[in-house]
Amino acid sequence: MTAPATTATTGTAVDADAAAPARKALYVYGIAPAEVRTPRSPGVDGAPVRLLTESGLCAAVSDAPPRLRPRRRDLLAHQAVLDELAVQGPVLPMRFAVLSPRPDTLLAQLRSEAAHLAEQLDGVRGCVEFNVKGTVVPGHFADLVRRDDKLRSLALRTRRRPDYEANVRLGEAIALGVRREARRAAREVVDRLAPLAVRTVRGTTDDEQVLSASFLLRSADETRFREAVAARARACGDRLALSVTGPLPCYSFVDPRPATPAGR
Repeated sequence: MTAPATTATTGTAVDADAAAPARKALYVYGIAPAEVRTPRSPGVDGAPVRLLTESGLCAAVSDAPPRLRPRRRDLLAHQAVLDELAVQGPVLPMRFAVLSPRPDTLLAQLRSEAAHLAEQLDGVRGCVEFNVKGTVVPGHFADLVRRDDKLRSLALRTRRRPDYEANVRLGEAIALGVRREARRAAREVVDRLAPLAVRTVRGTTDDEQVLSASFLLRSADETRFREAVAARARACGDRLALSVTGPLPCYSFVDPRPATPAGR
């Protein structure tokens, strides 16, 4: 859970089953400046959205449902509320399923952390988030073998004296080389895209998805960023398959409150 989410709860997202009896709990969508209009879109479970205002800030909330599950309609409702807020100005978005126990708790935390939240709102003002992912392209091994002396020698030895173990060693070496090339391409992508962004955050990767990065962009730079992604996709398409998602609310750029535990 991000910083405002931490301000909206006791420090951890409430499990849906544990929250079931808490009929008066609030579902929290995001934090925005106090002057925003109340979103008209229905919230999670069809509940009307309202604003709780304190210290120049407001939290968009609705009554929490008795059982909370990541159903598609509720995920879309969560996003629709954030979209309405984002059209009006900066917003610190909550992840899905962040709850606050009571209105007075949320208002007190908005008041105590007003300076921190206002600073974060200023940091994302006029910005959107784009996420870029890259997955390994396995089909370029022939070119890799031609360029890598060790792989080429291993391939020649395997061809001259083929057996099961030799084939396995060759396959493992090629797979490792392909992933190495894809990771190198992923670093090149981030190096080219990061200068276009206000901030960049790396996400988790694995052996197949070797690139996951979120970029905080000024809205005016969206077109230039998309063009840069397309250029990198052409340049490294034999090694890395790129995908881009956005514009998104700035989920990845809401900083945790210092010394406060955060969960998502």
